[in-house]
Formats: sequence, structure tokens, C-alpha cells
Amino acid sequence: MSPHRHGSFWGFIVFNIYVLVSGDGGNLTASETPPLSSVVLSSAAFKPGLGSLLSLNLLSSFPEDLEISDYCSQLLLIFGQRYVAYVNCLVPAARPVKVCQNCFSSYGSLTEIFSNISSDQVGPGNVSCRDSLLRSDRLMLVYELFENLKVLWEKSNCNNCITKGFQNMTSDTLHFMTTLNQTLTCFEQYQQKNKTELCTNCKTDYKNLNVLYGGMEKNKTMCIDIEDAMNMTRRLWSKNFNCSFPREETVPVIAVSSFMLFLPIIFYLSSFLHSEQKKRKLIHPNRAKSYSSLMNIQDNRS
Repeated sequence: MSPHRHGSFWGFIVFNIYVLVSGDGGNLTASETPPLSSVVLSSAAFKPGLGSLLSLNLLSSFPEDLEISDYCSQLLLIFGQRYVAYVNCLVPAARPVKVCQNCFSSYGSLTEIFSNISSDQVGPGNVSCRDSLLRSDRLMLVYELFENLKVLWEKSNCNNCITKGFQNMTSDTLHFMTTLNQTLTCFEQYQQKNKTELCTNCKTDYKNLNVLYGGMEKNKTMCIDIEDAMNMTRRLWSKNFNCSFPREETVPVIAVSSFMLFLPIIFYLSSFLHSEQKKRKLIHPNRAKSYSSLMNIQDNRS
């Protein structure tokens, strides 16, 4: 018998003696025999010792010069709270898109606390949290979390719709939202009636909205909220209500297209007329006289 099996055998004998001594009456029936799983889990080999637990707990604390200060811990806590608040605002604003108009305040608060963390300014006890919270490890979790939301904000072009300092929406954005609400109100008023009546009575509001959107698109003063709202409004107008809206620029486009279509015909016609005119000028009067005199000379010789 190997030493391993020998030790297991004696361990099993000692365990049975312990069960017999500690049992009531000395004998255990089948129903009183503890299950194998409880025996295994209650054995000393599968129980973490008290010393190992203490050693794990000790690993969670480091010397004071390596730990972050209470001031930095507080900034980190505030950053987490504002991060969660901004994400909770983004999710309901995903469809229809209202990430700029609904969440600019929470994004401004998140930007403010991140600026405090990443600045060179020191807090109480001449402590700067930039290195300890942003650059102390390879993951740079706080920095990456903020950058992901910053990229989302920039891709949405929300700065075009929100004033500096995240105080309010711009005047152009407010004007567009007012015009949009007028157009949608007109749609709601006539959508239960004849669609032809809707197309006629809401044409002016829809036209004004398109003109306003075109100006904002040209001046690059719109964000994803305005773009998505205009796309949905156009879908309602053309697909749901089957309305048509002739644009003013169609007339010059048709004129230019017609001119380009007839341009080859004009070119070939002018080329044909010019070639016919050249053919008429091939025989000149002087050459005709010389040709007649040559014929007279030949007749005299003959």
C-alpha cells in the first residue's frame, strides 16, 4: 500500500471513531448516517483556515503612501454617481433620439467632475488626484469610461445644439423644435381625416420646417436630435400620409437637364450646317474661269 493510500485509510478510521464516540448511543442507523457531501465539505481539507482568511483581508490594504486620499476617493465616488446618472439618461433617449436635449445637463455635470480629477489643481493636503485615479495602472478605467461617453457626445454633434457651459439649448435649436411641434400638431389634427386635406392644410408648416432644416444643415448648426426628428417627419409626410412636396429647385434643375439633353443635337446640327457651307465654297470663280479657258485651248488644238 502506498503512503498516500495508507494515510487516507487511517484518516477514514479516525473519522469513523469520531462519529461513533460523538453519536448518541454509539450506533448510527442508515437514516442517521451523514451524507457523503456533508462529510466531504465538513472535513478539514476543504475548510479555509482562519489564518488564510486573515491573509486575504490583509491584501486589501496597503501602506498609506500607496493608498489614495480621502479627497480623491470622494471625487471617484462622485464621478461614479454622475456617470451612472448620464447613462441612465441616455438609454431612454436612444429612440427617438433625444440624447442632446434631454441629457446635456447630466453630461455637463460628468464633464465638471472629470475636469476636477484630471486637473493639476491640488485638493486638501496638497493632493492631486490626476495621477492616482487616471494613470496609476495600465487599464486607466476612469479615463476610458469618460472617453467613451465623450466620443458618443461628439459623434452626436451635441455641441451644435447646446450652449457653452451646458446651460441650455441654442436659439436655433429651440426655434426648430417650435416649428417641428407646429408641424406635428397639424399632422395630429388631420391624420384621422382625409389625407388629401392633411397634405393641403399642413403644407405650409411642413415647408417652413424643411426650409429651416436646410439652413441649419448648410450652417452646420444641427445635432443628431434634429437630424433624427426631421427624418421621422419626412417619413410621416411621404410614407404614412402619401403627401408630395414639390421643391422650388426642381424648375432650374429641369431647365438645366433639358439643355444638357439637347446639347448634342445642337452640336451635330451646327456641325452639319457648317460643313454644307464649306462645300458651297469649294469651287471659286477664278478656278472656274481657268477651267473654261483650258477647255477652249484643248478644243482649238483639236
